[in-house]
Amino acid sequence: MPLKSPLLDTLRASGATPGEFLGTALPASFGDFRKEYDAALNTAGLVDTNYRAVFSFTGPDAQRYLNALLTSNVRDRKPGEGVAGLLLNPQGHILAVVETLVAEKGILVLVHAMVRQRTFATFDKFIIMDDVTLEDLSDAWGTLDIVGPGAAAVIADAAKLDIVPLAVLSHTEAQICGALCRVVRRVRFGHAAATILVPHDALANVWGILEPLVRAHGGTPVGMQAIETLRIEAGNPWFGEDYDDKVIPHEAGLEHSHISYEKGCYTGQEIVERVRSRGHANRRLACLKFGGADAPPPGTKLLADGKEIGNVTSSAFSPLLNRTIGLGYVRREFTAIGTPVDVSGTPAEVIAPPRK
Repeated sequence: MPLKSPLLDTLRASGATPGEFLGTALPASFGDFRKEYDAALNTAGLVDTNYRAVFSFTGPDAQRYLNALLTSNVRDRKPGEGVAGLLLNPQGHILAVVETLVAEKGILVLVHAMVRQRTFATFDKFIIMDDVTLEDLSDAWGTLDIVGPGAAAVIADAAKLDIVPLAVLSHTEAQICGALCRVVRRVRFGHAAATILVPHDALANVWGILEPLVRAHGGTPVGMQAIETLRIEAGNPWFGEDYDDKVIPHEAGLEHSHISYEKGCYTGQEIVERVRSRGHANRRLACLKFGGADAPPPGTKLLADGKEIGNVTSSAFSPLLNRTIGLGYVRREFTAIGTPVDVSGTPAEVIAPPRK
């Protein structure tokens, strides 16, 4: 059974259709996919993103400890700053995507709830002589996201906070509807966006405050079906769908966004450096355009000259291209834009992401 957003029943009563995304039952749509897709691009969208787990690290060794485990440079982050990284196993495979938010009194870590227990156990396993206290705060916090070009204005109205000049993953506390929340600056689909960490018991109230603000800016609640379509158009892979613990960072295209090459040692570094020195991985995640109308399911084989060269990981109909696109792994010699491939007898082609 998938995990379930604590807002799902409330939002379903108001018209949301549920679906499973990132291992969690979340609103797939609020009844009008194209309206939601357009809002996320052109106005503002409010998204139920309760697929996250939240951990806390405190103690004088917390920053040094996380820096020794993760691919990101946690060591040099100051309070109010954040960084995205990966937790790898010794073979360099991706166990978790980890967003580290350094605060005045400790560090908050965001991971996917689908690997909550395994990730917590891995973090806990290596705390031996370190002065670090690890807590699982997932049951105390939920998350909502604001996306679209109007997102900054919505946050300014709701939290009296200007997120535009902030660096990506910068974060600060803010009052929303009487609840002390934490606003995390993001970029989504080319625009400033935000994730809001909300106390669990205030989630429904904060949603109720944000929804009319989003509508006042011409937007609407947005389901995960529209978000998934947009991220595939942008060529952004999702953990659990496009990569997992059988994949190394270079295969998933994460070697520049989630890895620091100036920091010290961390688990899996030997493999990362080996692939880096070789200059390539044997396979690579690529954007694909399909000739058929149907979206091929994950795992569908990709062929060239009758030989298997990879597989589809995710797909969706793209309103931008008016056809089905997707992501999938192909052998490195087939990654050039324009390379023809075959998917279950239907022609396909490697393309550049149609939208950044």
